[in-house]
Amino acid sequence: MEGHVATPNKAPSAGPLSDAPTWLLGLVPLVLIIASIGAFAALGGPGLGERAGPPVEEVAVERTVLEPGVIALTVRNDGPDAVFIAQAVVNDAFVQFSGAEEPIERLRTATVRLSQPWIEGEAYEIALVTSTGGTIVHEIPVAVETPEPDLSFFGLMALLGVYVGVIPVALGMLWLPWVRRIPATWLRGVMAVTVGLLAFLAVDATLEGFELSAEGSQAFGGSALVLFGAVVAYLLLTGVTAWMTRRRAAAKAAGASAGTLALMVAVGIGLHNLGEGVAIGAAYATGALALGAFLVIGFAIHNTTEGLAIVAPLAHQPVRIGRLIVLGLIAGAPAVVGAWIGAAAFNASAAAFLFGFGAGAIAQVIVQLTPSLRDDDGRALNPVAVGGILAGLAVMFLTGLLVAA
Repeated sequence: MEGHVATPNKAPSAGPLSDAPTWLLGLVPLVLIIASIGAFAALGGPGLGERAGPPVEEVAVERTVLEPGVIALTVRNDGPDAVFIAQAVVNDAFVQFSGAEEPIERLRTATVRLSQPWIEGEAYEIALVTSTGGTIVHEIPVAVETPEPDLSFFGLMALLGVYVGVIPVALGMLWLPWVRRIPATWLRGVMAVTVGLLAFLAVDATLEGFELSAEGSQAFGGSALVLFGAVVAYLLLTGVTAWMTRRRAAAKAAGASAGTLALMVAVGIGLHNLGEGVAIGAAYATGALALGAFLVIGFAIHNTTEGLAIVAPLAHQPVRIGRLIVLGLIAGAPAVVGAWIGAAAFNASAAAFLFGFGAGAIAQVIVQLTPSLRDDDGRALNPVAVGGILAGLAVMFLTGLLVAA
């Protein structure tokens, strides 16, 4: 019987690129891919030919501006084919328009200015007729002149953001002395209430995002923008939390330290308030929001509970007043920025992404808060925690009924 002689593994033979640097080996395929796509586009997609059938026309109205005697619509072409606006109809009457003399290419925008002496408070139905006979219908429920974005206008938006964001959060943070004196079981209940509050905000932000995405351009993803924003925020804040936790020697074994957790709660609430501010500012600019004392009170009561969510993790940690102020500003001040964005340059797709981003951030914070709900047996969903979560959801739901937007 002949023995088997093992042969050593042979090293791969040297090729022409064996001495090339690693970065070059990774860059060459990328350059070839880009060159191939560029050549295909430059040649006009050889072999594809013309698409059979009528052109596909999809146009979304992204912004409405009302000026004396003029209704201006900013439209975006969502479809694959160019769209030419041939006629405009307002309340079943043809009107003259300007601003869309050339075909609107894919993903491009154009502002169509309709010569229409509108009356404040009345409703208008607008139909833009394309060259192929298709119609794009847009409704204005209540006609109100669009405010000029001057200094006083931005000052009003800032004041509104302070009323509905900064002040309520600051008032809610006054619960900190009470939180520090309650027993451990009660504290777990307060943390559970915090989780309920945040869960409601996450669901609310997601629904708001879906509603806005349906109103805006679908070419950028539509409702998928909300989910994309949520995933980006969740992953981003997870990485930031891990980085901050590593930098703190006193980090808890179950997750981030109390200070880091309070910061994450403030960031999550701030992102939600940013989206809320965008919606408020846009509604004000279009006259769809009744800015009365009852509305301000409703928002204030609704957002005051957010301050409790920020200070709850700090029950057993000394904290300076300066840090509390910073946390309050992180959570409340984005409402001011959001109101500016919404009133001056509202975009439904961007607003949908922001709402999704806020929902994802809040979801990540809930994951961080979950270990603090565990009882002596290690159960997160114990009776106290479940009762607190339901109480938090109920509080946010009931106070949300006061907001008549």
